[in-house]
Amino acid sequence: MAGDAPSSTEYITHHLQNLTFGLHPDNGWSFAHGAEEAREMGFWAINVDTMGWSIATGLLFLWLFRYLAKTVTTGVPTGLQNALEMVFEFSNDIIRTSFNGKSKLIGPLALTLFCWIFFMNSLKWLPIDLFPQIAHKLGIEYMRIVPTSDPNATLGMGFGVFLLIIFYSIRNKGFGGFSKELAFNPFNHWSLVPFNLVLELIVLIVKPISLGLRLFGNMFAGEVIFIMISLLPFWAIWVLDVPWAIFHILVIALQAFIFAVLSVVYMSAAFEEH
Repeated sequence: MAGDAPSSTEYITHHLQNLTFGLHPDNGWSFAHGAEEAREMGFWAINVDTMGWSIATGLLFLWLFRYLAKTVTTGVPTGLQNALEMVFEFSNDIIRTSFNGKSKLIGPLALTLFCWIFFMNSLKWLPIDLFPQIAHKLGIEYMRIVPTSDPNATLGMGFGVFLLIIFYSIRNKGFGGFSKELAFNPFNHWSLVPFNLVLELIVLIVKPISLGLRLFGNMFAGEVIFIMISLLPFWAIWVLDVPWAIFHILVIALQAFIFAVLSVVYMSAAFEEH
């Protein structure tokens, strides 16, 4: 933290700053010492904490389901197996209600998106000062632990889904079929091709942006509220923090669900003929 007794503004600013590494015009390759230095590093700077916690939660997801696959038993499931099987069935329900094509990718994609985003969102339940203080003792100036409160992570996942949409649209319909779909929808007349192209391209590009910004907006707003609650007197923190954390259980699961469902719906369009 900046100083022994930071002001409210310094406290909030510190907690909203990522641990950024990149090429600084003056200092070469280094970690940024504040938001201004991070901006000066430009596009190729990387938020190390976002990447680290994203990978950590991804590995947790892989380990849990690998563990389930190795220890699964017949009969009535209990404990962890029961919880993970419920998640598995939940992802299957998403596919049955939202996907009209046939693909071996969709099942693993829906399951991965829901669980991975849920795990990343769930880091918000940890005390807001716990890991920043641990990092500070280790000489690390900044540490944000919720990857989905960073637009770089959420937009990255959104554009990952976008690339899958483009790939499967071209693979299933051919480049000519995909181009024709863009050119002759929603108005099937050659004179309106330019209008159709502008409209369809906007709709196509908005999909990953809306996916990423919706998730980021909800997680960032929740993070800011947790930070502001932590500035209150000790007795007020418990009065407000616990109810907000309980309410956020719904938000955390709902945002993971929405991202997974919309991704499946968008992918379904890539398998449909118009």
